[in-house]
Amino acid sequence: MSNTKSKNQQITTIIWDWNGTLINDTSICIEAMNQLLVIRNMQLLNKDIYQEKFTFPVKDYYENIGFDFKKEPFEKPALEFIDNYHALLPNAKLFNEVNTVLAGLKHAGYKMIILSAMEEESLKKSVNELGIGKYFDAIVGINNHFAKSKIERGKFIIKQMDIELSSTILIGDTLHDKEVADEIGCNCILVANGHQSHSRLSINGNVVSHSLSEVSQLIAKM
Repeated sequence: MSNTKSKNQQITTIIWDWNGTLINDTSICIEAMNQLLVIRNMQLLNKDIYQEKFTFPVKDYYENIGFDFKKEPFEKPALEFIDNYHALLPNAKLFNEVNTVLAGLKHAGYKMIILSAMEEESLKKSVNELGIGKYFDAIVGINNHFAKSKIERGKFIIKQMDIELSSTILIGDTLHDKEVADEIGCNCILVANGHQSHSRLSINGNVVSHSLSEVSQLIAKM
């Protein structure tokens, strides 16, 4: 695990990313994309390739894996992917330690929020179907399927809930989550069990954990 000096004295609010952080959906993302790639005779993804290519904005990810938007508009494969993803979503489960970690943090008195690049109504439906909505003070997604405005939505919920940023930490699984944390002005821990590899997450001295249980321990020490 990489170490950096925390900017805060005591954490009171935890902002959770959803995809790849609480829900283990990497494999269905790969399968959903491969369905698009196979009909276009493009190179298929495996987990190693995916974790090195996936990025935000998602349009850049599509270009990274070979899509040419001179041949077709980005919106076409993006919407096809969303359809495939939602068809596969019932196969995605929470990471094994999620309920234990969330229950412990809730019992300890932390305020908890989900902030996701997933469309908000789909996000709320997924969170509640998996039975963990009770742990969160707010569930915040975006208002379209193209994952463009997570930073803006983060700033919105911070302002709406009057959250003290110096005592807030964001937990995510991508470098974009670190960018979001930096933009809204809070601390960040990245978890290397989702959509990007540990080696990518570890750049620039980012704090990187291997599991949610380890994250919980780090928060408790802050």
